[in-house]
Amino acid sequence: MTSKLEQLRAMTTVVADTGDIEAVARLKPVDCTTNPTIVLKALGTPLFADTVAEALRWGQSQGGNREGVIAAVADRLAISVGAALSELVPGRVSTEVDADLSFDTEASIEKGRAIIKAYEARGIGRERILIKLASTWEGIRAAEVLQKEGIDCNLTLLFNKAQAIACADAGAFLISPFVGRILDWHVKASGKTFTAEEDPGVLSVRAIYDYYKSNGIKTIVMGASFRSTGEIEALAGCDRLTISPQLLEELDKAEGTLERKLSPETVNRVAPIKVDEKTFRWMLNEDAMATEKLSEGIRAFAKDLGALRAMIDKELKAAA
Repeated sequence: MTSKLEQLRAMTTVVADTGDIEAVARLKPVDCTTNPTIVLKALGTPLFADTVAEALRWGQSQGGNREGVIAAVADRLAISVGAALSELVPGRVSTEVDADLSFDTEASIEKGRAIIKAYEARGIGRERILIKLASTWEGIRAAEVLQKEGIDCNLTLLFNKAQAIACADAGAFLISPFVGRILDWHVKASGKTFTAEEDPGVLSVRAIYDYYKSNGIKTIVMGASFRSTGEIEALAGCDRLTISPQLLEELDKAEGTLERKLSPETVNRVAPIKVDEKTFRWMLNEDAMATEKLSEGIRAFAKDLGALRAMIDKELKAAA
């Protein structure tokens, strides 16, 4: 009997939600996705000691104000982690636009272009990279521009159908609806325990999948932020699923038949909905969970980005 991970791979593209080089080499996902939390954790391992030292030396040689140098070194380190991961996976690596740009369309566009340019300088083509943006109205508008320039985008921190529809209308390559964080909110709000089939995060992704497939939308649905293998199994058949090494390991050891839950042939038909800026903001406002988790997610990524920059500042001062 093949493992549930192997069965999952037969129906869903498996993505690793990690910067752990050893785990990626061992588990062999198709793609990798990172965020500031993952980058910060990866840079704290011995494998990236030389990478950190090189980036700091490079930073010392740069002119300009200190804040600009620190930001540039942080960008260089994020690209270094992504470049290392790109050597291990055959598909895409997602690299995140700074969380503190989540409400600045023009700055997000410029950052996305700069990330692609930095990868291309290392011989890594844009076809191997996804620019990761928060699913704010401004982030979605940035993705719309980048997509037209041939730069594919991953819209993250997605909790709500309005976000998903706006992303599709913008021509986003991929969305990352968050399963576990939706569950977290509902467990805290209700005090209830949910089965995988009742899980609000699972139901949210299934609803988005139905909407996309029944309306011929090409944007890829990649479920993210899982709390258990049960959630993953409940979304078997989704276009892609990005999974932590711990849960990948559990699936690799699990036996038994994995039932396909999502398929383009069996979706519930859903009529198209028009989502302009006014509708988007109202639908988000009326969804307390999505409003809170989007804001919380941006703050958390911004905090880890700040921690990375503080580490760089400290090291640059020590080397001066």
